[in-house]
Amino acid sequence: MFWYDHDVGGWGWFAMSAGMIFFWAVIIVLGALLYRALARPGGSSDRVDTRPIDPTPEQILAERFARGEIDEDEYHRRLTVLAKTTGDVPRSGRH
Repeated sequence: MFWYDHDVGGWGWFAMSAGMIFFWAVIIVLGALLYRALARPGGSSDRVDTRPIDPTPEQILAERFARGEIDEDEYHRRLTVLAKTTGDVPRSGRH
């Protein structure tokens, strides 16, 4: 009886199209947020207070030697002094 009388007009098609785009956008955003929450290594807790690890005195000394600020004799002398003060044995072959 009312097969063709109650047709959806131009605005109806626009509203349906916009509604479908909005629906899928919400589904995709929720999926991305869920993935980020589950894939985070620390769980759901945010680690804001993480600081970069400070280099050790031996690393600083090796960097200065690599940049050419000190020569090889100075490097070995200072490395020996650091080993005496920290109790570590300097490893040969590591510059």
